[in-house]
Amino acid sequence: MLLTELLSPERVRIPFEATERDAVIRELVNLLAVDGGVTDADQVYRAVMEREAVLSTGIGHGVAIPHGKSPAATELSMAVGLTSTPVPFDALDGEPVRLVFLLVGPESAAGPHIKALSRISRLVREPSTRERLLSAESAEGFLDALREAEGA
Repeated sequence: MLLTELLSPERVRIPFEATERDAVIRELVNLLAVDGGVTDADQVYRAVMEREAVLSTGIGHGVAIPHGKSPAATELSMAVGLTSTPVPFDALDGEPVRLVFLLVGPESAAGPHIKALSRISRLVREPSTRERLLSAESAEGFLDALREAEGA
């Protein structure tokens, strides 16, 4: 599975309108709700925030991967965005975040969910890939950079 298979230009927000963590997550959940990736945005938002309360999903290097499982997620879905200014996220390295991937799915998609989290983490660990994603100025530019990173 390629991450680009989970995304469309409508699921990429550059830049976010939101300027703080909870609102950024809400904005990404709403992107999924608009195109049918989730049936109940509030329920999915709560699931993601419950997971966030356990341990921050800010993985370091300005990247966060908030995620959760909910029956309101019809399938494994992803939305992503860039902030115009860094957002505090309680990241593991203490640094604020600019690149946020949201991943949600039903309980039945646990295996693909974990594989997607791992794939995101692996890709953004590479400094040149991270820089290309962070410098995208449009949804199409972001998707092109992600396709290139995935070798698709």
